[in-house]
Order: sequence, then structure tokens, then C-alpha cells
Amino acid sequence: MHMEGTESYSLNLGGQLLQLSEPQVMGILNVTPDSFYSGSRRQTETEIAQRVHEIVREGGTIIDVGGYSTRPGAQEVGEEEELARLRLGLSVVRREAPEAAVSVDTFRARVAEHVADEFGPVIVNDVSGGADPEMFATVARRGLPYVLTLDAAPADMMRYLSQRVDALLQLGQKDIVLDPGFGFGKSLDENYQLLGQLEALHAFGLPLLVGVSRKSMVYRLLGTTPEEALNGTTVLHTLALERGASILRVHDVGAATEVIKILRKCSSPSD
Repeated sequence: MHMEGTESYSLNLGGQLLQLSEPQVMGILNVTPDSFYSGSRRQTETEIAQRVHEIVREGGTIIDVGGYSTRPGAQEVGEEEELARLRLGLSVVRREAPEAAVSVDTFRARVAEHVADEFGPVIVNDVSGGADPEMFATVARRGLPYVLTLDAAPADMMRYLSQRVDALLQLGQKDIVLDPGFGFGKSLDENYQLLGQLEALHAFGLPLLVGVSRKSMVYRLLGTTPEEALNGTTVLHTLALERGASILRVHDVGAATEVIKILRKCSSPSD
């Protein structure tokens, strides 16, 4: 499937290549009690296992495990508590879906390193843009694919990302994924401005991850709730894929894989 800006990217996870030549779906697994979308919370081993099987069954190839909610006003979680939650989630993921690529949603370098020590190579999904001064050096030293999130306004987008991509490359970082950071430090208008500018990020020659699933840019615009935001999310996923997104980070894996299948058929109707 050819989409605007899409390249034959791949991520190296301990010698196993995750191919991004076709868009991939990253399923969200929140091992937290307070994520903004209540339908995504999983806290017991049984609930986690059910969610893992659901993600894989519906076509997800990456499972993104988070132990610290990043919603506005979320309760602060200490490093040890975050690690304990991640250990529970990751042990179940590795057992139930050993073939799945694993992403860890953390902004703490020590957490990322502990996880890699205990569970093997993971993608580090850092929503802070590298706020931890040890993060860049840690992922580069360990050879972990790194999701760099734009934690700034669209007006500062290219300068912000250029500085951080350069810093990562100077440390020898190989696999970098750019996340425009929808919802992080941005107004409703800025989120849609960012979506309109998405293709500009292809100038970096790096894969793009888009996370808009059930976020406030959907339900605030429509006057609804996160629980009612699937239809709007699907529209945004379609637009993001047409603008060259390589990875969709989602709550509703089946709906996202359907978008990819339909767009693939539109681009090659005779296949």
C-alpha cells in the first residue's frame, strides 16, 4: 500500500526486524487505574491476558504497555510503582504473545533500562520528548528503538524535533520514530493544525507514529465523551494514514486495522 510519505522503514528489536513498509497497529495496554479512557484500563493478570489476546486477534502487531497515566491531572506514580505495574503487564505479554513487538510507555530512563534487562528489547515510547536527561544516552547505548514525541506547539515543531533528532544521532541512536504528540501541550486548534502539517515531518526521513485514539481533539470538538469518540478517531486515522503515518497507537485495534485494509484496497483495487 503506497501512501504519501510512506517509506520502507523497519525497527530492530534485538535482531528481529519489525517492518513498517505497511502501516502497523499498536494496541494500548494500560496497566493503570486512572487512564482517561476507562475502557482501556487493565489491572489483574486475567484482564491483561484478555487484552493481549484481543490486540493480537484484531491485527495489532505492537503492544504498548503503560504503567503511568499521562492524562492531565493524573495521580503521580513513583518509579518503583511504575516498574511493578510494568513487570506485571510485560510478564503476561511475553507469555501470552511472544511474537508481538512490545513498546513501553515511559519517560524514565531507569525504567526503560530495567525493563530491557528483564524482558528483552522493547520500543521506548517517551511522551516527554526526552525530559529525563539520561533517556537519549540510555536508548542509544542499549540499542532500543525510541519514539520521540513533540511536546511543544506546532510553531516550534521543526526546531524542537531537529535538535532532539540530532542529539540522538550524535549518540549513535539507530531507530527513531517521530510522534507529533497530539494532545500533549497543545490546544484543540493546534492539534488540527498539526494534523494538517503532518507531511512536513517526512523531511526527517523517519517513520511517524500517530496517537489520536479517543483523545480530547475528537470528543471536545464533537461535544461528546471518550466513550463516544470511536467514529471521530477512525476519521482521524484515515487522514493520518493518507499523510504517511507508519504506526497507529490505538485503543480499538480492529477498527484501525479495517481502515488500513480499506485504504490498501483503494490504492490497489485489482489486488
